[in-house]
Amino acid sequence: MALKVPSLDYSKVEEAIKSFIRSKVEEAGVKGVVVGLSGGVDSSVTASLCVRALGSDRVKGLIMPDSAVTPSEDVEDALKIAEHLGIECKSIDINPLVQTIVRSHPFYDPSKVVAEGNVRARLRMILLYYVANTLKLLVAGTGDRSEIMIGYFTKYGDGGVDILPIGGLYKTQVRELGRYLNLPSRVVEKPSSPRLWSGQTAEGELGLSYDVIDPVLYGLYDLGLPPRRVAEEVGVPLEVVERVKGMVEATQHKRSMPPVAPIT
Repeated sequence: MALKVPSLDYSKVEEAIKSFIRSKVEEAGVKGVVVGLSGGVDSSVTASLCVRALGSDRVKGLIMPDSAVTPSEDVEDALKIAEHLGIECKSIDINPLVQTIVRSHPFYDPSKVVAEGNVRARLRMILLYYVANTLKLLVAGTGDRSEIMIGYFTKYGDGGVDILPIGGLYKTQVRELGRYLNLPSRVVEKPSSPRLWSGQTAEGELGLSYDVIDPVLYGLYDLGLPPRRVAEEVGVPLEVVERVKGMVEATQHKRSMPPVAPIT
């Protein structure tokens, strides 16, 4: 694979993101941030940077597993990260809330696992904003550039945040930053998953690994190379590049405000 996402000077990356976090908290006139901890690399890196930027007393953690679908090891990893960072962290099982919503809905269809999964993501957003509004905090989102670009997030769910500290880094770069920050290798190397239904993994659902997605995105949108050239440089079939490009184009609505009907 000739085309690769560049390695960065992660000491400079850390300083840039810490400065960003501090400035956004100051601009908003709030006390700090709240982070949803999943036990995965994105949330762990985000929480670590927030603590380094603001101090542990100004960062709150919220763990929101669904006992029906979330592996216990994810909760254990999230708790260990919170303990490692020295932040106050609470946990809430969202399963009763999810079931109350979907089972009381007049259009409830138990076969629609994605729709129910999106309820989980949106409930987590609601719970995070309850903390933020109660304690006068910002919601620090944990999405990375790869997920944002291909639209691999729930609209008004994990996409509903105030700031995105690692939103400028591809997934593979976030893992490198996690290593630089000395986060546990178990967390840094863990397969990514929103845990919106049982057995879900990001790469399993997407059908591509981030080791492929990231250089394709980099070639198309950072370097401006044509798809056929990107395919040759990354060493994948052209249809893979077109598929990634299609993900970006099809999910533009997730990265934009809702369209407004023009009145002239």
